[in-house]
Amino acid sequence: MNSDGASVTVRIAGEEYIIRANTEPAYTKKCAKLVDDRIHEIRLQAGLIEAQKAAILAALSIADDCLQAEARNEEVEEETSQQLKNLARRIQEAVPNR
Repeated sequence: MNSDGASVTVRIAGEEYIIRANTEPAYTKKCAKLVDDRIHEIRLQAGLIEAQKAAILAALSIADDCLQAEARNEEVEEETSQQLKNLARRIQEAVPNR
């Protein structure tokens, strides 16, 4: 993490923005590219659409991706926790009491 808040110039939907962030410039550029790509994708699907609407739809699409990823992570955590409990139970059953 870059603590000095470096400024990075990025291009999103044909506009240049100067972003000041406490992350590495490459990470900020990667985030901007994801947003730009999603806006471009939405504009291709929807045809002529206002930039603001495309940006809102892109934000909703990215938010949906994030929420779905969180749900998958919760499922994996629950499965892993259950497997660990089962493994601990099996180990206790297999090891004789002292």
